[in-house]
Amino acid sequence: MDLAVEIYRITKSFPDEELYGLTSQLRRAGISGPSNIAEGAAGRTIQQFSNFLSNAVGSLNEIDTQLELALRFGYVTEAIMIACTNCLMSVLPLPMD
Repeated sequence: MDLAVEIYRITKSFPDEELYGLTSQLRRAGISGPSNIAEGAAGRTIQQFSNFLSNAVGSLNEIDTQLELALRFGYVTEAIMIACTNCLMSVLPLPMD
């Protein structure tokens, strides 16, 4: 959830024209990751939980790509990118079996 909070913090400074573009994409992916984990853990079968974890990993990978784009567009600094990437790497090695 720390990553979602950080995404909301950094996207506040994105240009207004990105509100319905990259800002929205990053925020949705940031919320989707922990939401899928929580939903999957709520009394599901192992297969269902695995599917929710797979969706969460997909959202986290989207964030990685979108942050790279934000860096290339000049919306975030390299330091912010590194901090977010470190946060991503701490949650991406989720078990998938």
